Amino acid sequence: MLATKTLIRLDGNSRIPKYLQIAHSIIEDIETQQLAVGDKIPSINEISEEYYLSRDTVEKAYNQLKEKKIIVSVKGKGYYVARNISNKKEKVLFLMNKLSNYKLRIYNSFIDSMGSSAQVDLHIYHCDPKILLTVLEENMGVYDHLVVMPHFKDGNRSHYNVDAKVMDVLKKYPPEKLLIMDNYLAEFDGQAASIYQDFKRDIYNALCEGIFQLQNYQKLILVYPHTTVYPYPKEIKQGFKKFCKDFEFDHEILETVYTDMELKPGDVYIVIEENDLVNLVKQVREQDFVLGTDIGIISYNDTPLKELLGITVVSTDFRLMGETAAYMIRKQKKESVKNVFNFINRGSV
Repeated sequence: MLATKTLIRLDGNSRIPKYLQIAHSIIEDIETQQLAVGDKIPSINEISEEYYLSRDTVEKAYNQLKEKKIIVSVKGKGYYVARNISNKKEKVLFLMNKLSNYKLRIYNSFIDSMGSSAQVDLHIYHCDPKILLTVLEENMGVYDHLVVMPHFKDGNRSHYNVDAKVMDVLKKYPPEKLLIMDNYLAEFDGQAASIYQDFKRDIYNALCEGIFQLQNYQKLILVYPHTTVYPYPKEIKQGFKKFCKDFEFDHEILETVYTDMELKPGDVYIVIEENDLVNLVKQVREQDFVLGTDIGIISYNDTPLKELLGITVVSTDFRLMGETAAYMIRKQKKESVKNVFNFINRGSV
């Protein structure tokens, strides 16, 4: 039998890998003060023999704990608890699909709102469901709260919202510890906290807000990149098309702002990518068109620079999204809330 303080808890019916169950058992004993800094934990051989596991399985668990500096190995003596993780700070794992100016504004707002009472660890999974699955499985039971932005891309770099395998793992997390951010997952409505954008309805309603300005133009053009490293929700296109149909606007969807565009007075461009915005403004100026009179420009997602340059935008409030997420965690809320999304006119239409 094991002669150390910890007791490894394994569930043979669980789909969680055995090495993760070993790691989680040790982490839990540290958090509950069953183990303290300096305490010795079972050797790899002891766990392997006691639970009929391969040495490779146990070693993988210990290597993960060593990487996180939770345990340390002392040559000739064994493994010991290296740090105390049983502090009173709430531990939050923040899973972001991509690193962008907008996402960082949400994250920084969330950090500020959570304050010093929380330890927030950020992980970027690059819209790759396989990476997200690995992070979720490795950290099962490690954090008090999980915040995840569910945006994925397939082999053709097309965006999709729901990944079946990711959903299966998310459902294993206690719903009171889960917060879905930025995208809506219907299966968690009422079960877990959610603060999200409704991409189809948001752009439709925002363009409705700007209908007075848009009526001065003849054609609406959405610049929507179809092949990009981090794809955009297709619901943006759907909302744009519905608006143009309902209000009888001539419209077109382009992949990018091309060099030497055929710019025509009476066109309004709705631009998502920053590079396309810069390229379009440059061409408007070079061809001596008056921005906001001859050619209209609306940018998707606001930034301080767009405000400074007087660019009209349709945008959610990123700061508010981070603040709302933090509030939901602090107050243990479970409702789903759509974040505000507005048309902000600055004269470029």
